[in-house]
Amino acid sequence: QVQLVESGGGLVQAKGSLRLSCAASGRTFSPNIMGWFRQAPGKEREFVAAIRWSGGRTFYADFVKGRFTISRDNAGNTVDLQMNSLKPEDTAVYYCAARMKLLFKTSENDYDYWGQGTQVTVSS
Repeated sequence: QVQLVESGGGLVQAKGSLRLSCAASGRTFSPNIMGWFRQAPGKEREFVAAIRWSGGRTFYADFVKGRFTISRDNAGNTVDLQMNSLKPEDTAVYYCAARMKLLFKTSENDYDYWGQGTQVTVSS
């Protein structure tokens, strides 16, 4: 059984920074892709960023390019999301997700495991 646990959310002012972390556990955890998604009130869950577990290639949604950075620590089974220059519209619950198949996908339906989410609130 794979478990993903997010941490690091909170309240921050606009233009500030936060770092989210996702800790993965479970025997023989070996995803192909780890991703971050977010869901704002009244909106659908959307893709934010992803990283290949092997090789470290990264993918970003256009609205976070240049502001967010995803990284992973294979040894520690963690994936971080560094968020800089935050905007009020970044306010959402952020979820960590794992995809076991090889091809990169941005749909939440293509991810196999999910964390419980962590709230990020950006005040103006």
